[in-house]
Amino acid sequence: MKKYDNIVVGSGISGLTLALLLGMNGHSVLLLEKNKHIGGSLTRFYRKGIPFDTGFHFTGGFYKNGILHDMLTVLGIHDYIRPVYIAQGKNNRFVFEKEQAVFDLPVGYQAIISKFKDYFPSETTAIDRYFDMVKDVCSKTVSMDLRNITLSPNVINEDYISLDKVLNSLTDNRLLKGLLSGFCMCHGVKPAEISFANHSRVSYDLYKSMSRVKNGGDAFIKAFKERFAKFNIDVMCSSFIKECIDIKNDHVGRFVLNNGDEISCKHCIFTIHPQEILKILPQKHLSKAFIERVKSFEPSAGFFSVYGIVESDDASDTFEPTILSLFPTTDINLLIDPYNPGPPAMVIMKNTETLNAKSYMVLNALEVSFPEHVEAWKNSKQEKRPNGYMKYKQERINNISKRLIDTYPEYSDSFKVVTAASILTFRDYLHSPHGSAYGVKQKIGQFNLFGKLPLRNVYAAGQSSVLPGLVGAMMSSFIVGRAVIGKDDYNRFIGRELDS
Repeated sequence: MKKYDNIVVGSGISGLTLALLLGMNGHSVLLLEKNKHIGGSLTRFYRKGIPFDTGFHFTGGFYKNGILHDMLTVLGIHDYIRPVYIAQGKNNRFVFEKEQAVFDLPVGYQAIISKFKDYFPSETTAIDRYFDMVKDVCSKTVSMDLRNITLSPNVINEDYISLDKVLNSLTDNRLLKGLLSGFCMCHGVKPAEISFANHSRVSYDLYKSMSRVKNGGDAFIKAFKERFAKFNIDVMCSSFIKECIDIKNDHVGRFVLNNGDEISCKHCIFTIHPQEILKILPQKHLSKAFIERVKSFEPSAGFFSVYGIVESDDASDTFEPTILSLFPTTDINLLIDPYNPGPPAMVIMKNTETLNAKSYMVLNALEVSFPEHVEAWKNSKQEKRPNGYMKYKQERINNISKRLIDTYPEYSDSFKVVTAASILTFRDYLHSPHGSAYGVKQKIGQFNLFGKLPLRNVYAAGQSSVLPGLVGAMMSSFIVGRAVIGKDDYNRFIGRELDS
């Protein structure tokens, strides 16, 4: 039987972060990944030799002393990651189609505030109040400071009030409310369901700066692999925990893997979806209330994605990193509703990718989607989908392609669809229960699966724990890492790495 200090289950950004953090603190770590390769949704895929992003497209937080900057610095991978900033307002554009209203968001917190006031000169008081509240929430959120994070919940008043309620108290302007709700697409929860605090925590870094990353999520994976080699970190792919045995006093003695190996450890940390964790933990050691709580978690929004390229010999064609968000209506609650009868919200991303000295102009279009849209085929598997599903998929590809060309008519003859993925594709590829983009829907008052679980040496982290997305998933790993490493050792480590 093999022994490790820690087992980390799942190698998305949360699992990678936690494994490296523990390894850097002298722990022996076994990182388990169900797929054939590590990285989860960070991993790029290739079609016709062209790289495409699976789930990581852009992020905020690269500014100095920002939470992402600090996490990358502590892990020793900051210099591996090269942000490609969305530098001009026209490259971060929000369009409300029914109102034919176009808004370009510049770089920088104060610049965005000023631009909003230009767009809505009669709403300056509401705009100032909103951005002051966002900044105040983040200043009061201790988990956004690596020196002060803790497993104890840092709950503030804004955690108990919805984004919708705050916006309705500030203004009656539907366009302004729609624009301020736009980043709901970055957590996949309705303004009526997400707390103002969590929306602020997700949005704050995006207001300050937005960037893609050169080589996308593969840059993170390469950096982690190189760092792993310096520490006592073993990686096993195509591997997962099948059973927890030898449980005494709510402490798991051995973890049985799918290949029959038995592993013992001081701590096992799951960074996978909460409902996948529930399948592994022995139910007789869990309370009915715990089981029902996890089962009640709803999926956040997902996306139907079309991946394509623009084929052009015109040397004047340039593909600066661009994010274009299309909203058919200002009612974001409706757009993040599976039963929305109208056209979905869509995000179109342009970028130039270079591989083996050849450049490709890549277009990726993501249209909001939900498990309800594919309910009829939920029991099917990749490459074995029925004809009804294939018809559904082709119809969505056609509709998205038409919307894309209507938006960029100059590409009508040069845009080519390379491949596409439904929410079922993401579900099966990422071993997620629903294929949602951001794990569970983080609703007001919801007690997420996070930190120590009913079995005393078992923990949960990941993007369903604290906040969705790259930054939120990494934050959860630092918080759990502090608990596993120990407060004093963690504080010395963080101080040494940030002050050096």
